[in-house]
Amino acid sequence: MQAQRPDAIAELRSKLSDYARRWPEEAGHTAPFLELLAEAGEPRGAAQHDAAVWPDPFRRERLAGHFTGSAWLVDRAGARVLLTHHRKLGRWLQLGGHADGDRDLAAVALKEAEEESGIAGLSVEPDLFDLDRHWIPERGEVPGHWHYDLRYVVRVCDSEDFVVGEESLALAWREIGAVLADPDSDDSMRRLARKWLARGG
Repeated sequence: MQAQRPDAIAELRSKLSDYARRWPEEAGHTAPFLELLAEAGEPRGAAQHDAAVWPDPFRRERLAGHFTGSAWLVDRAGARVLLTHHRKLGRWLQLGGHADGDRDLAAVALKEAEEESGIAGLSVEPDLFDLDRHWIPERGEVPGHWHYDLRYVVRVCDSEDFVVGEESLALAWREIGAVLADPDSDDSMRRLARKWLARGG
């Protein structure tokens, strides 16, 4: 069991409220995230490992839906984003993954970016950049479920050379303007690109 900061839930709740203030047109999107966050608590004994007893929304075992962390990984110039051709979903998406009990979702986004890109020395911005609740289809013995994805800006600080990991069919640096203009881009990818270009990097 990972040690958790006692204020992690309150901090995330504050970040979600701040997000609603910064992006008023998306304020309504924060409600299901706050509702899921309200289910988080401090389990005791065997319950901390039993999703049926204590359905921790930061763990993938909560199959009704759980939090994930993603990275909008930009190059040093802020002109390109690193995308993965996702092996399971078959689409070009941002890097990211499951929290696996970690309530610091900015740290989750950073860890996933480092692991999936093979790029060391990345830095993450602490504020939320985007929210997306999306359906993950059934795969094998895992039923379809919701991902409550919190996205953070992650920046390259040194080398931009990546290594394709086992979760990706391919990785590619793409011009952010091209992501926005591409009609085949996922809707949430275009939203991320639009936000990034609007803020000017």
